[in-house]
Amino acid sequence: MATHTISQRINHSRVSLNEHLPIDHRLNSVYRFGAGAMGIILMIFGILGLVHQIGFFDTGGDTVAGLSTNGALSVLSIVVGLLLLYGMVRGGNFASTLNIVLGVLFLVSGFVNLALLDTSRNFLAFRMQNVLFSFVVGLLLMVFGMYGRVTGFLPHDNPYWKARHEHLDEERP
Repeated sequence: MATHTISQRINHSRVSLNEHLPIDHRLNSVYRFGAGAMGIILMIFGILGLVHQIGFFDTGGDTVAGLSTNGALSVLSIVVGLLLLYGMVRGGNFASTLNIVLGVLFLVSGFVNLALLDTSRNFLAFRMQNVLFSFVVGLLLMVFGMYGRVTGFLPHDNPYWKARHEHLDEERP
């Protein structure tokens, strides 16, 4: 009995991504809302940047909604926004995974562009407020994508563990 519990703890002590959630799972709305909200925000930012007719790789410091932008960043924002809106429409584990992947990419982008501030390689015209925005959007996307899907070790009397492992309760005498 003790060995069985220890091996279960070892197997469940790692964080895992639950791939078995059904498409109509109630958390689907969380993934969809996260993707849709972030997609709309990015699309509005990108469209406002294009409306201001800022040069494509201009690093002059033109701002839209308090963030520095140029044509390249505006187009990139629209493309990512459309991708997130597609994730919202598709929903399910796809939306969750998309949110997680894009969240990580936003965090990486924040760090890369932080290193490129005030250099000639800052072709997306990032400023510190853009870096902070990238971090916030990345963290929000990751939370929306991982919510209810990423788990660590839960005790066996926890209701969430029981709900995910009903088949094990049926096998016990």
